Amino acid sequence: MHRFYAVQTTSGHENKVRSLIQRRIDGDAVPAAERRIRQALVPTEQVVEIKGGKKVTVERKVFPGYVLVEMEVDQETLHTINSIQGVIKFIGKDRDPQPLRPDEVNRLLGIADTAVEEAPKEEIPFLTGQAVAITDGPFTDFNGTVEEVMADKGKVRVSVSLFGRPTSVELDYLQLRAH
Repeated sequence: MHRFYAVQTTSGHENKVRSLIQRRIDGDAVPAAERRIRQALVPTEQVVEIKGGKKVTVERKVFPGYVLVEMEVDQETLHTINSIQGVIKFIGKDRDPQPLRPDEVNRLLGIADTAVEEAPKEEIPFLTGQAVAITDGPFTDFNGTVEEVMADKGKVRVSVSLFGRPTSVELDYLQLRAH
């Protein structure tokens, strides 16, 4: 029975390991339906990061250092995967690879499949209670404290002191910097 297994790889070489596994699969003379190793995946998601003050969409690995392999486990398939350059080990108890649960696989494949369709998630680099300086807008040069991070909107609610009284203002997170 084909199941997904997590394989630990040398950090930063996930795509190379995936390519090497895929090359072994493609080079196999067995018909696709009968292959014991079916596919290798590196689950990724689209996130928005700030680089140089601008929003940039980047692709980030969901599990850095790991490749997912769909396969039947036997001595030959274990040897094939373990012999690939960059593979450290299978994840599991003792020496037995532990298959991923179907719900985990569906969630991971959902991330891989919907990352293209959904709007990228915004990575807001502020935490509740953090001191910030406002760098843009009508409150430029004011200092405040983060009250709430609204990741779905890309906004941050900040408490600033106006005329000696705390006032909440909602700002785009690009208008702030850590203090």
